[in-house]
Amino acid sequence: MTQRDFAHFVAIDWSGAVGERQKGIAVAVAAADGGPPTLIERSKPWARTEILGWLHDGLPDNSLVGLDLGISLPFVDCGAYFPGNDRSPSDAKALWRLVDDVCDTDDHFAASSFTDHSSFAPYFRRHGGREGPMFRCDEASHGRGRFRVTEHAQAAMGCKPYSNFNLVGAAQVGKSSLTGMRLLNRLNRPASVWPIDEVSESGPVIVEIYTALASMAAGRSASRSKIRNFKDLDVALEALGSPPLRRKGPIDDHASDALLAAAWLRKVAKFDELWHPPALTPAIARTEGWTFGAI
Repeated sequence: MTQRDFAHFVAIDWSGAVGERQKGIAVAVAAADGGPPTLIERSKPWARTEILGWLHDGLPDNSLVGLDLGISLPFVDCGAYFPGNDRSPSDAKALWRLVDDVCDTDDHFAASSFTDHSSFAPYFRRHGGREGPMFRCDEASHGRGRFRVTEHAQAAMGCKPYSNFNLVGAAQVGKSSLTGMRLLNRLNRPASVWPIDEVSESGPVIVEIYTALASMAAGRSASRSKIRNFKDLDVALEALGSPPLRRKGPIDDHASDALLAAAWLRKVAKFDELWHPPALTPAIARTEGWTFGAI
């Protein structure tokens, strides 16, 4: 089974930044029976641990949840997450456990203990010009670090992905990925994480998303994927067949990313081809996962 008739479509714009509460986290929900997507309003910013609690206690069972983070690290390019390392796991779920175990004393699902660990630091590009000797072990000419197969698919669609081993600058996607792996490892309620798991007949289904794909589906270019006012957001929502919000003024791009991605998931979840990208094999599903919508 690869898809279901979901009742709710949830998009979570994630953040791997340092600290307890993150202004970069936003959660939006779109109902299958219509209406504009809604943002879960907060009196204070989300903590990553609160997202875990909400997924346990506040999420309806029949939900498709998009997490804007990489659910695994590159494996296929070098035959391992950490080539030449005896501690390199064999699949994504073992990777989640390893990251969470090494970072057990890091508060707020932080992952600094992992990226600074002598066994794993050589594979990352870190702040202060500290590029590990294994960061470019794929010897790719683009120099942005190792890619999963799904990142190559994103690039073919016109996106500019960066490696989940990169921890520096605006493209420091590695921090989001590693903190997200800690959340996934601690998710106790029955939930499928596609494509690592088969899509179950009941319970929530979690997929990795890249919010730029939602913007591109709404007619925006990858370089103009960020939306910072309600007027542009309404145009994008209507392009996806969603009712607009009809609000005025600015909106932060984390909230707009979540709102647009929730509407996008509602529109495209029924497309069978998105659950069967041509390059996705069982081995890739087990080790690297995939970005929903990358084909």
